Amino acid sequence: MSLLTDLINLNLSDCTEKIIAEYIWVGGSGMDVRSKARTLSGPVGDPRQLPRWNYDGSSTGQAPGEDSEVILYPQAIYRDPFRRGNGILVMCDCYTPQGEPIPTNKRRNAAKIFGDPAVAAEETWFGIEQEYTLLRKDVKWPLGWPLGGFPGPQGPYYCSAGADKAFGRDIVDAHYKACLYAGIDISGINGEVMPGQWEFQVGPCVGISAGDQLWVARYLLERITEIAGVVLSFDPKPIQGDWNGAGAHTNYSTKSMRSNGGYEVIKEAIQKLGLRHKEHIAAYGEGNERRLTGRHETADINTFVWGVANRGASIRVGRDTEKSGKGYFEDRRPASNMDPYVVTSMIAETTILWNSA
Repeated sequence: MSLLTDLINLNLSDCTEKIIAEYIWVGGSGMDVRSKARTLSGPVGDPRQLPRWNYDGSSTGQAPGEDSEVILYPQAIYRDPFRRGNGILVMCDCYTPQGEPIPTNKRRNAAKIFGDPAVAAEETWFGIEQEYTLLRKDVKWPLGWPLGGFPGPQGPYYCSAGADKAFGRDIVDAHYKACLYAGIDISGINGEVMPGQWEFQVGPCVGISAGDQLWVARYLLERITEIAGVVLSFDPKPIQGDWNGAGAHTNYSTKSMRSNGGYEVIKEAIQKLGLRHKEHIAAYGEGNERRLTGRHETADINTFVWGVANRGASIRVGRDTEKSGKGYFEDRRPASNMDPYVVTSMIAETTILWNSA
């Protein structure tokens, strides 16, 4: 095993200019992250210089067997914390051989929205709070919970320390450092209210990069839990009953919101979001109705309400924003399994481009 570890940790830059590039894409379910690696002749820093590639879409639920080829378009590059050296991770989106985005390619439409001159001028910032649950591999039961049983009630676990309260911290810290190494704008981590549940935050990120970075951060977490022999769950309500669900609260601001008088712009944006509540809920993650019940720090899925410092609201505005008259707000509705390309671009579209008249 020591030899295997030595081989895994080989620094290729000591003996060759060739590098390994891991191409990453979103699979057919909309939540499965796929990847495969290829050798390149030397270091690459611009995704436009990377070759397109293909894969068997019939094996990922993205193409029929008789016409299975799907083309990967490189979009963003990150450092590879697993291979290190000059190795890279490449976030891609997916197209037919004719150049049309396949139905599960949510990045293309998001890029069009963020590329709109009105949206680009507003310099949209996003900060996404990704919650997730760690499960034991063989029984799919939360890490640290008694097998077939339940721990004590919620209360001691949020941001906790101790072997009887915090479960899986080694995975969480490994992921934190891997994200920083990769170049992800990860801004923090914390233990969540339900034991075995954690959160990491990505942002602030501008426009389309929020989606790219969150997907790569999810990929890194999948790889790290794979190494640890732990199952990663993005289910918005992994355990029924008196336990918190898992969300992906999305913090958002525009240049106008961050400028003097921005609080009025924020209130106008929130009003627009309220008018399109049903459309947003439909796009904010599968199974979200099990989480948005009006309990456990959520608003009811059928109700739109906003408030200052209210964690039971659909939209929360911070006290600092209210006091300073400018800043950002938090959309608390997205589920942990949401697609960040869909959610971020939809928020920008509704608040900047959509006309309620």
